[in-house]
Amino acid sequence: MRHLFTLACLAAGLMAGTAGAQAQTEPSPGDEQVTIQSGPRVVGEVFEYATGGTTYQGYLAHNASIDQPQPAVLVVHEWWGLDSYARARADQLAALGFVALAVDMYGDGKLAGHPTEAQAFSSRVMQDWPAARARLEAAMARLGEHPAVADGGMAAIGYCFGGSVVMNMALSGMPLEAAISFHGGPTMAVKMPQAFEGSVRIHNGAEDGFVARDDLVAMASALEAQGADVEVTNYPSAKHGFTNPEADALATQHDLPLAYDAAADAASWQAALLTLDAALNDND
Repeated sequence: MRHLFTLACLAAGLMAGTAGAQAQTEPSPGDEQVTIQSGPRVVGEVFEYATGGTTYQGYLAHNASIDQPQPAVLVVHEWWGLDSYARARADQLAALGFVALAVDMYGDGKLAGHPTEAQAFSSRVMQDWPAARARLEAAMARLGEHPAVADGGMAAIGYCFGGSVVMNMALSGMPLEAAISFHGGPTMAVKMPQAFEGSVRIHNGAEDGFVARDDLVAMASALEAQGADVEVTNYPSAKHGFTNPEADALATQHDLPLAYDAAADAASWQAALLTLDAALNDND
């Protein structure tokens, strides 16, 4: 059982880069010694799975300081591929006690070096949803067999292209307790929506030039029609990529309308952690 207050405090520390720090408890009056507790010990590893004749190289992170199985969360990368940003988010989730798998949607750990290439890679995935679903199911099946993963439900979070993926995971009725999108494009790749009773949280920049409001409303409505509990949050002044600290550099390098927004990043991350806690942890 995990308490939300503990989760929130850990989240604040992680965003400041203190995931590996040790915590010191305050002594009671009269105590002669201070108890030192170990902080999270995040272990990351390459996590391979295969389907359709292709091997996918994901990144699995978990907290080795916890000896009991923990709930699992999939992390779906931006259109660049499974890069250091997606791995960092998996590490943050692991430090909070989740087992996080940053999936590889392109195969063989492939990365895009230019927006044209990234667009081609991501479009290929979204234009063949049955194949995309098959690789996600392969990842989830193998993840469920990992000894660090608790029996029960999983959740998925995604960024940019990954946000589109997790929204479609929910729209296609995949077995998730929660699907959380950050600046994801509301492209409906699923042709035959299925029932979904989990939570869908869509975190969007109000100034995101890649997301049309009508498309966002249509996606939310389609998800609600399938039974999902949907909430859409628009962050004022936030642009596409607002959670990624590298967004400004990528905007300059490739002349793209991207921008990091620290306030929107912090608020959306905290909201996501509360969603994950409610969906995956027993808080009775």
